[in-house]
Amino acid sequence: MSRPVITRIHAFAASLAFLTILAFWTSTVAVELLGGPAQIAAVKRAILAGLAILVPALALAGATGMRLGGKATGGLARAKKRRMPFIAANGLLILVPCAVILDRLASAGDFGALFVGLQALELAGGAVNLTLLGLNMRDGLRMTGRIRRPAREPGGTAAQRG
Repeated sequence: MSRPVITRIHAFAASLAFLTILAFWTSTVAVELLGGPAQIAAVKRAILAGLAILVPALALAGATGMRLGGKATGGLARAKKRRMPFIAANGLLILVPCAVILDRLASAGDFGALFVGLQALELAGGAVNLTLLGLNMRDGLRMTGRIRRPAREPGGTAAQRG
């Protein structure tokens, strides 16, 4: 497959993953603020079903990103590669289990302390992944020249210069 095709697939998969997490996050906040138990349970069920979109999108974004990044060890590519293990671990170890347990609790009408605690954890984990994916998207756009890098300031840190 040619590099431009891989680049488009990567951009699509990363965007789909970001927007899916954003939809999960905003629907959770909205239903918690405005909905009742039945609506909360429906959102938790939809999020669980939506993992069938999110997990492959993240895997595809990671695989195509690694292929595009190749053996690059510096700058923006390195920053993106460093973030991916955290995004994956957060998703697999925190967000997926939270989605499964929250769906089960909501389906049973159990909105007690465990539900509230897991909901808070899921929202925090989702916010972290949105931030990390957003940074990766920004850096990808900088790498392709679609957005400009900020001007370098004298005396900045290595991360700011990268």
